[in-house]
This record gives sequence, structure tokens and C-alpha cells, in this order.
Amino acid sequence: MASAVNPSPKLIHTAACLIIGDEVLGGKTVDTNSAFFAKWCFSLGIQLKRVEVIADDEDEIVEAVKRMSNRYDFVVTSGGIGPTHDDITYQSIARAFNLELKLHQPAFERMKRLSKPHPLQPKFDWNTPSPDLTAKLRMVELPYDPKRTDAEQALFVADSLWVPIAVVNGNVHILPGVPRLFESLLENLKPLLVPRLANPEGRGIYRFLISTPLPESAVAPHLTELAMQAAPYDVKIGSYPRWGKKRNTVTLVGPNKEYMESLVPIVEARTQGKRVSAEDELDSDVEGSK
Repeated sequence: MASAVNPSPKLIHTAACLIIGDEVLGGKTVDTNSAFFAKWCFSLGIQLKRVEVIADDEDEIVEAVKRMSNRYDFVVTSGGIGPTHDDITYQSIARAFNLELKLHQPAFERMKRLSKPHPLQPKFDWNTPSPDLTAKLRMVELPYDPKRTDAEQALFVADSLWVPIAVVNGNVHILPGVPRLFESLLENLKPLLVPRLANPEGRGIYRFLISTPLPESAVAPHLTELAMQAAPYDVKIGSYPRWGKKRNTVTLVGPNKEYMESLVPIVEARTQGKRVSAEDELDSDVEGSK
């Protein structure tokens, strides 16, 4: 495994995700990375507080990444780090924190070792200056902070990938937009983050489902009261209508499994409901009783 240094000792309670790309806003590409990141955070017990989608616009990126870095413990960006002119994430984030771009030599060496030139670039040479080489170098010219070591600013978390996770301001992690790479890098980053979680054992957040035949208006008073009681235990109670169905769903979400278990019979009694493993679990029972 290549070098992977913990970029900050700060505990991770909250997270945010910044999706960067005109193609997402224009409907050309469907964003799946934010959904993956949400599930990834949930599995680790990290509270995902915000997801934003913005254009390939330097001012937009600068504003968003500075704000997120100030407000949240762990920030991930997705997209805009390729070889073309509109891939401006690195330069924008460098500007956000008053940093210069610098060739990250270890990343460049990994790129040369682990990537192969395109078949339509048969004359490409790593040692010969060319427009193609200049384009490739854009992907390893990272925001550089002279106060931090190289290893802190580019995490290599997978031996099979040359792509680094660039880390800026201690908590901004710059990832590619390609879902396969985004997901692989996050999964391989996980072992480095577990010691910094609010729950160092790496337990995730739990979600319990209670299916109820009552309308939301009927369960609202009970849930409001329970939500106030559960708040000190960091447990949230939600209610979600299922349009066109005979049953709605009440959720208990939080890290305190034992306390949540104690709430289940109370919620079941007050909502005439039943705990289920999937929202549609009792739909067939309702249909069969017609």
C-alpha cells in the first residue's frame, strides 16, 4: 500500500458532498455519487448534512468549497479533475484557499506506472513534451500547501489506482466524478477514517421502519411528542407517506440501537403499526384483505 497519512486529527461528526459538473445540471449525466456517499456516511455513522450540485464555474466552486470546509468535518467533491479545459476543480479549490498548483511527483510516477496511453495515441511518450502530456499533467497538478507534507496532501488508498485523493485545508477531499473510481476510492479510504469517527468502533447509524395504516395527520401528535423525548439520544423520528398505498411509514434513525429498540413497541402502539424490514412488506396483506 502506498503512503496514506491521516490528514487531520479532528473527529468526524458531519459531512458534505459537492458534485461539480455542467453535465449533471444539464441532464446529460445522472449523479449517482451523492447517493453512494450518503449510504457510505450512513454505514459509518457520519451525519451527512448537505449535498450540492454546481456548475463548472470557478467562482461557484470557490464559494461552495470554502463554506463547506468551514461548516463540516469531512467534505468530498466529485468531478472536474480530468485533462480537459473545463476540468477546473483543482485550480478552483487552490484559489479558494490561496494555494498554488504544483506537480505532485509521486502521483505522476504512479500515473506513468499504472496507466496506459490510449490506442489512438501510439506515439505518446512520457518523456517528450506534447499537448497530450500537458493534458495528462493537469490531473496530477494538485493544490499545494507548503505547511503540509506531500503525503498529507495526496492520499493513495488503493494499490491498483494511480488517482490520488487530494486533501486541502485538512478536510476537503477531491475525488473524480467517474462513479467506479469515486466509489473505489471512498471504500479504500474508510480504514483511515474509522479512528477519527465520533464512534471509533465504526458502527453506523441504524434505521428502523414501522408500517402503519393510519394517515400522517393521525400519527403526527404522537410522533411530535416522541421526537422531543428522543432528541437527547440523537434519535430522529420521521413520517413518510406512500402515495397510492394503504400503509405509511414511520422511521427511527440514530446511533443508539438499544434506545431505539425500546421505542419500537411505543411507536407500534401509538400508530397501530408493526415493525417491518421493508416499506412494502405488509402491502400484500392489505391487498389480500380486500
